[in-house]
Amino acid sequence: MPENTPAIDDLPALPRDQGGPVFKEPWQAQAFALAVHLSAAGHFTWSEWVAVLSQQIEAAQAQGDADLGDTYYRHWLVALERLCTAKGLVDIQDMQRRTEEWRRAYLNTPHSQPVALAAAFRSIERQS
Repeated sequence: MPENTPAIDDLPALPRDQGGPVFKEPWQAQAFALAVHLSAAGHFTWSEWVAVLSQQIEAAQAQGDADLGDTYYRHWLVALERLCTAKGLVDIQDMQRRTEEWRRAYLNTPHSQPVALAAAFRSIERQS
């Protein structure tokens, strides 16, 4: 198997069923797909990805993560952020700015409505 071809069996604790990976939330599938895509595009090797994810899971467990399966994709996301910043794919300040924009979007979205990034700028527009 080529180095950048994802080997699902290499992933520690991946939530899965007989059909493959399972996701409870859309963002989990998106984070999964992004890691697979970036690896396949040659931005990092799959073995690099597995190593960073494994380190993240081990660090979380050392800090008391009960490893009940509900935090797996949070570890996935943190590992993806670490690898993308280390490889220069994203600037840490840009990532923090976008995270804050999504937080504002969430706070500006009515209950039970889908969160859209444009909502982050509603309060800014009202202040102008």
